[in-house]
Amino acid sequence: MTSQTLARRDELRNIAIIAHVDHGKTTLVDGMLRQSGAFRANEVVRDRVLDSDDLEREKGITILAKNTAVRWNGVKINIVDTPGHADFGGEVERALTMVDGVLLLVDAAEGPLPQTRFVLRKAMAAQLPVILVINKVDRSDARPAAVVDEVYELFLDLDATDIDFPVVYSVARAGRAALDPEAALADDADLTPLFELLLSTVPAPVHDPDHPLQAWVTNLQASPYLGRIAISRVRHGHIKRGTTVAWCRADGTVATAKVGSLYVTENLEQVEVDEAGPGEIIAVAGIDDVTIGETLTEVGDPRPLPVITVDEPTLQMTIGTNTSPMAGDEGDKVTARLIKARLDTELVGNVSIRVAPTERADTWIVEGRGELQLAVLVENMRREAFELTVGKPQVVTKEIDGQRHEPFEHITIDVPEEHVGAVSRLLGERKAQLRDLTNHGTGWVRFDYAAPARALIGFGTELLTETRGTGLASHVFDAYRPWAGELRTRTTGSIVADRRGLVTAYAITALQERASLMVAPGEPVYEGMVVGINPRAEDLDVNICREKKLTNVRAAAADDTVRLTPPVVLSLEQALEFIAPDECVEVTPASVRIRKTVLDGGERARLAKQRKRG
Repeated sequence: MTSQTLARRDELRNIAIIAHVDHGKTTLVDGMLRQSGAFRANEVVRDRVLDSDDLEREKGITILAKNTAVRWNGVKINIVDTPGHADFGGEVERALTMVDGVLLLVDAAEGPLPQTRFVLRKAMAAQLPVILVINKVDRSDARPAAVVDEVYELFLDLDATDIDFPVVYSVARAGRAALDPEAALADDADLTPLFELLLSTVPAPVHDPDHPLQAWVTNLQASPYLGRIAISRVRHGHIKRGTTVAWCRADGTVATAKVGSLYVTENLEQVEVDEAGPGEIIAVAGIDDVTIGETLTEVGDPRPLPVITVDEPTLQMTIGTNTSPMAGDEGDKVTARLIKARLDTELVGNVSIRVAPTERADTWIVEGRGELQLAVLVENMRREAFELTVGKPQVVTKEIDGQRHEPFEHITIDVPEEHVGAVSRLLGERKAQLRDLTNHGTGWVRFDYAAPARALIGFGTELLTETRGTGLASHVFDAYRPWAGELRTRTTGSIVADRRGLVTAYAITALQERASLMVAPGEPVYEGMVVGINPRAEDLDVNICREKKLTNVRAAAADDTVRLTPPVVLSLEQALEFIAPDECVEVTPASVRIRKTVLDGGERARLAKQRKRG
């Protein structure tokens, strides 16, 4: 196929918006939808319309790659909103196979961060043209000129062959953009300059008119009415509803399949059509077992595209049935069969997760890109009424040249100047290596470190504690390096319940001065359940259900007043970070409890003695 045979579809553009978490991608898409006339004048539209998942709206992040479409001056622009968090990099890599250019969104104050580097590296590997959008230029601490220079440096660091990219400045929240940062602040500014730059920079899709059908499956959706829906980019040819296509499967075999329903995106809706042409992003229903990376082609002339690959997982944890004494009290789905079926379902649409069996029939090893990705999977299962036992996250190691290697992360931390010493100490204890230290003169300091991935498990909670909630950290996979040795990242022990019962205020009163407790009066507990944090390194078994013995001696009313400290409540992510190697997390629809892997206190004591002897 030569360049002379290629045809262009000038009425179509496909772009992806990539950025670090919370730099304004989804907000910018809101503005583009509104100003392109996607909504009626009297339509009530919520903010961040693309964050449709409950978890996405709660956390304020994009987890799943989604696409929408707007029309501007007769041109249809398909927009793919990609996750900014590196844990969901599998979504980013797939999204980039659907598009012909990217909008790189960077905060005008924070500048490019590790996950910006991650998504940009993927875009450059795909040789996609980049439009740089400097967002939030209305911030009081905005420094747009310096941020543009930092992006140029980032391109050079990534060995870019072409660093000549257009720049546009925006205030996504207000729906404004301009080629000059001052003009973007004007009240009469809108997103017209961004749209015009997009149409002139991102090339129209090209195709060979003589080439048979090629549609690349890059994402999957599930519908209760249509079953599995394959999101695909048509590379060449046309696909029609009701026709038979060749289905090139991931295992190398070729089968035939019928296109049941065919959809394209208009604004936020999927609209059914009879036919779709090259360059279009489509949704195909009717092929039950289709999966990501496969190709729909012409019967009689099947030409498969490469199967999509993503970076390997770096973190793993065990997920199994709930084995606590309270199993089945709060959830409906408690059997190993149901949990395995749910994990198999996750594998269909999430190519960056892997599931492997263990020695136990009711427990599996789940590998992913990071803590957040694994925690989101568990949280979704919890909301679907599953009960689970989740083990401590551990890194996935490799043998390279006969030597044990572990994943290292590139971590960037922004803290006020007065907390520099505390952050340096925290990372020094974790065997992190300082790469860069920058003071922008705004009272904030930026650290760049390379640190073992296992050293960062639990780091976020300690950073917030040491910096009084002001520290900001983000990290992305850097490389596999030789094992850094033993690390001690948790210096506290656990307060463990020694029997089953209900927590009493009397027992809490006796303990709360010497420990931080995680339970409140009236809560049910069981032997081996972690009910608090011991400031000392060792574990302490306590009777948290102890009641005050009643006598016939009356006391003054003041003696009966009990002042209880509110319990420490850990989220699922915090619990996974906190647990020690001999602990796990019990997850139910109503509760997140930390417990010892071995519940019996006598058995734990015996195992501890064996470890000391060994």
